[in-house]
Amino acid sequence: MAELVKIYPENPNPKEIDKAVKCLRSGGLIIYPTDTVYGLGCDITNTRALERIARIKGVKLEKANFSFVCHDLSNLSDFVKQIDTPTFKILKRALPGAYTFILPGNNNLPNVFKRKKTVGIRVPDNEIALSLVRTLGNPIVSTSIRDEDELIEYTTDPELILEKWDHLVDMVIDGGYGDNVPSTVIDLTSDPEVIREGKGSLAIL
Repeated sequence: MAELVKIYPENPNPKEIDKAVKCLRSGGLIIYPTDTVYGLGCDITNTRALERIARIKGVKLEKANFSFVCHDLSNLSDFVKQIDTPTFKILKRALPGAYTFILPGNNNLPNVFKRKKTVGIRVPDNEIALSLVRTLGNPIVSTSIRDEDELIEYTTDPELILEKWDHLVDMVIDGGYGDNVPSTVIDLTSDPEVIREGKGSLAIL
């Protein structure tokens, strides 16, 4: 059964953050708040945890389109090929924010993602998510949790999330009601850019 942990987004309790990070480091799966919808995540360095997420999502791990959630852009070169100055300026202006940027992956990707040519980079504007990644010391591989109900699409109530995911994950972080609009996906590897609308406002770009 999953543990429900309450964390206040305005001032995340370090002890609760440490508890969640300990879960991640031990190969656990967590559901946590972002600046958009709630996400399902695990430690990027733990292959077994990655495989668990892939099974839950019903996809092959090597073909899965998961996001890499980072706390800032300092680790970008760990996973992304060198990008030009205009592209970096776009990232700096938009992040943290409700965007997922598709960028060209490099040769340092974890083994399970070696065949992928692109990666999705997220720096959410949510202090719980940022604290988790900062304390963990490396990105969280993440995917949004969708609902089978086509009208709702994304569950926003942490209590309902726990009820549904209780036997699939190890921890649900209650950071308050989530949003029901996903991040805006911007593909910076294509010309012209491919944009899938979500919560983010493109005016700043």
